Amino acid sequence: MNCSINELKTKEVIDVSCGERLGYVSDVEINLESGRLMALIVPGQYKLMGFLGREEDIIIKWDKIKKIGDDIIIIEREN
Repeated sequence: MNCSINELKTKEVIDVSCGERLGYVSDVEINLESGRLMALIVPGQYKLMGFLGREEDIIIKWDKIKKIGDDIIIIEREN
């Protein structure tokens, strides 16, 4: 399966260990030397409707990704 970065941005990220919906991919981290995708980045949740900014972005390392489907990306973070 091939997937572009733009296609990744349309997929919702869900943590299977707790069922939490983390949001949508906003960026990726790539190792320029090897050309490998290292991590997905999901923006942090807004605090108090955005008045207090956002929480830190969620960085999901490649080894935490369990499945990339048509609509969602399933991950398993450590608790």
